[in-house]
Amino acid sequence: MIRSLDRAGLALTLALPLFLLHGRGIAEALLILLGLLFVARCAALRDWAWLRQGWVPVALAWWAWLVVCSVPAGTGSAIQAAGLIRFLALVAALEHWTLRDAAARAWLARLLRWAALYIALQSLLQFAIGRNLYGYPRGPDGELTGPYAHPRAGPPLSRLLFPALLPTVGRWVGMAGWRPLAAVLLTLAGVAVMVLIGQRMPLLLTFLGLFVTALLLPRLRGVVLFSLVAAGLLLAVAPAVSPPAFNRLVTKFSGQMQHFPDSHYGQIAARAVAIGSAHPVTGAGFDAFRRLCGDPGYFQGWNGSDGGGAAICVQHPHNHYLQAFTESGIPGLLLFCAMILAWLRGVGRGLWRDPDPLRVGLFAAVLIQEWPIASASAFSSMPLSGWFFLILGFGLAEARAYITATPP
Repeated sequence: MIRSLDRAGLALTLALPLFLLHGRGIAEALLILLGLLFVARCAALRDWAWLRQGWVPVALAWWAWLVVCSVPAGTGSAIQAAGLIRFLALVAALEHWTLRDAAARAWLARLLRWAALYIALQSLLQFAIGRNLYGYPRGPDGELTGPYAHPRAGPPLSRLLFPALLPTVGRWVGMAGWRPLAAVLLTLAGVAVMVLIGQRMPLLLTFLGLFVTALLLPRLRGVVLFSLVAAGLLLAVAPAVSPPAFNRLVTKFSGQMQHFPDSHYGQIAARAVAIGSAHPVTGAGFDAFRRLCGDPGYFQGWNGSDGGGAAICVQHPHNHYLQAFTESGIPGLLLFCAMILAWLRGVGRGLWRDPDPLRVGLFAAVLIQEWPIASASAFSSMPLSGWFFLILGFGLAEARAYITATPP
């Protein structure tokens, strides 16, 4: 029975990247099934030690508090909050079960590289001929949509880029012949694709990931510096090469930053603060922003106006920390921050003294997903949340393998 569960768990793990690319409903079902199989295996072996290890206790505390805060908001809110356990179970299953073997982790690393290449090539095809392989044109503001019908190529590619590129780039830089130049060109190509896609926040987070790379991998600092300079030059010629990308990345972004309190994102942030401040202890439960955004009692802008009224309302506050504040109050926000720090600590164990490129890439991907000063999709929004928790579990599994193999 245990052997059958192990084979099934590995198959589900390696199938996840395919369905996260195309088939988010199937991916959701796979990750739920993987979590259930992990719990079944633990029950069969009577092995629950992982519940007391690392990030798990604080994550369970955050989840339990969110469920408690969601009960007063109704059955639907409480059920959705309770359902978040599926992501925590997925991460635990990856770290403690399906990715314990080096061969399994090597296969997943290959799949992440192929997923990043697939999104990048589809984006370049759309840039070259105006449509992707499936016939979809650019997004409404000229963004490259990659393999999708809508502009959502940037967020997953920015997370996949670092674990996909850094192992190869890190290996080639130290070799003789043509490989060091190829490493520079490969990094530049990845950054250039992010520029051409034309999505502001994924590009800014890519720059953050490059900073993390330069900090932890000194031998790649020259590569990173060259890529940043080249990205700046690409932005400078973007009006001629890709006017839509320049408009979104430079013109529109600079205007938003100059007038942030009155921008759509600024008004959304003010509304989230108003909702959270009205429920500082328990928040307003799961999905609080969507349910309460249209209530005139929360129409508060940064400058004393109505903050845009009901016209600004969207499904979530576009920031995970504001989302935690509106849904579970200050205690929930503090628990959420503690959980993120526990994840980063777990993924980053030993990186300062022994910065393996793959592990640095996984750490950078986790960090940019939960960077606090960023616009983001909802914390549990698929497929991006699926990519994040898959990468997080991979990073934790790599860290656990490193600590196990490294003498104290």
